[in-house]
Amino acid sequence: MQTAVQYSAPSLLPQYPHPTLNLNRGVNGAANAMPTPPVPTRKRKRPHQYTVSYSEVQELDNSGKVRDVIVIDDTPPPSTVSPATPTTTHNHLYSSSYQPPVYSAPVRTRARAAAEAQEQSSSSSAAVPPPKKRKRDLVEVASTVAKRPAANGHLANVSTANAKSYAGGSGAPLEDMSQDAEPCDDKEGHYIIRTNDMIYRRYQTVKLLGQGTFGKVVEAIDTETNKRVAIKIIRAIPKYRDASKIEVRVLQKLKERDPTNKHKCIHLLHWFDHRNHICLVSELLGMCVYDFLKENDFASFPRNQIQSFARQLLGSVAFLHDLHLVHTDLKPENILLVHNDYKFVNVPVHGKRNAPPRAKKILESTEIRLIDFGSATFEEEYHSSVVSTRHYRAPEIILGLGWSYPCDAFSLGCILVEFYTGVALFQTHDNLEHLAMMEQVMGKMPERFARMGSRSKPEYFKEASKLDWPKPKATRQSKKEVRACRSLQEIIPPTDTTNRHFLDLVRRLLTFDPEERISVRDALSHPYFQIRVPEDPY
Repeated sequence: MQTAVQYSAPSLLPQYPHPTLNLNRGVNGAANAMPTPPVPTRKRKRPHQYTVSYSEVQELDNSGKVRDVIVIDDTPPPSTVSPATPTTTHNHLYSSSYQPPVYSAPVRTRARAAAEAQEQSSSSSAAVPPPKKRKRDLVEVASTVAKRPAANGHLANVSTANAKSYAGGSGAPLEDMSQDAEPCDDKEGHYIIRTNDMIYRRYQTVKLLGQGTFGKVVEAIDTETNKRVAIKIIRAIPKYRDASKIEVRVLQKLKERDPTNKHKCIHLLHWFDHRNHICLVSELLGMCVYDFLKENDFASFPRNQIQSFARQLLGSVAFLHDLHLVHTDLKPENILLVHNDYKFVNVPVHGKRNAPPRAKKILESTEIRLIDFGSATFEEEYHSSVVSTRHYRAPEIILGLGWSYPCDAFSLGCILVEFYTGVALFQTHDNLEHLAMMEQVMGKMPERFARMGSRSKPEYFKEASKLDWPKPKATRQSKKEVRACRSLQEIIPPTDTTNRHFLDLVRRLLTFDPEERISVRDALSHPYFQIRVPEDPY
């Protein structure tokens, strides 16, 4: 009897009590591969027959903690006695929004599971003689319980008939991958999209809508309701699967607290595990704001539409913050238009005499939805050191000073300026260059904040509180790009009441020190939202 065990250590995400079981480690942590059949000698006409089966059970260790166990049945079980069930609870390992399941049923020990499997195996083998097998069959039998390596070196489950479903309450069995002639994944773990493919025996794919690091988004028809939906199909790689489970948890909480979607965050309709890919089903919306900007030659939005966007975005993020959530990845790519409809208007080309006017797209509707909560973090839970996409990253993150709700406010400030100009405010991929651009745009870093930064990242500073820019190794192009950055007042000239209020709001959002930065909730009360912004002549 060989048994592979993995202890269920306290995790940051205990609300998913299905840890990946490692079949490659033994009880003592040493390498413990699957039982390998002996190689038959030439004198034997037929190799020995092996039947390898396994089951997942739970048992209690000496400290009273529940652990998951894989039982591999190939020899008679040893006589093992499981310790008595303790009365200790483990609620302190879970967040306040989730309570662990109560194990009211008797704990099934590995001895009992192995004995049952042995009894069943012996009775079935006595009734039906084992069929003849080719030599290769021995490897194939063992491979049904093996795990295949993922791209990042972790181990991912191969989908079998025994695989657990993560479907949200549906309980439908998963399709068996072994029955498919064609592979469903590419070499990077992305799901291969095929037109009219049936996903989870319910959703018929129509077309690919987009692809990112996390996976792919497809348009599909829900055959139960005959409505079109969007399905986010996560890559079959452990770190992305784990992030998607966080996103599911967050989306379920958002829908629970805002069932009418007053706060304009994407609503999760359904989720499930399809061939080792977590799938999130949501309403089908329009394109993201970045794609609209790109298709519109990065032309700015009209000022009245910017005000509408700003009010909705601040409201959505304030709702998240009230739930103790930090989005951490606010950017135009994560803001979807509900409708893509637009009209064309002719606008003059600035800086070119006698140039014919160009056509500019103007949205018919500014209704939006905030999406992508895969990086969202509860304030009381673990914070990774680096978050946010580079162009929208707050200075406290760059300087390693820790982050909280104010980092979302800074990202919103960058987004609003981008709506006004059409292009990203900070276009760089280097930390020191990024900080130098911030000083060009926002003014010199406050001394208190600079001293804190110099203690955390001394390589970016000189004389304790001055940014060490440019470094001797800085390229001419880098220096040129930093000098080309304009101040906020040059970017948003305070020529009228609308611009003066908008400039003040953006300045308060783009403040170096997060303790001095305006909160998203307070920003909603800014005078900018009390005025009526006239429609621009485009």
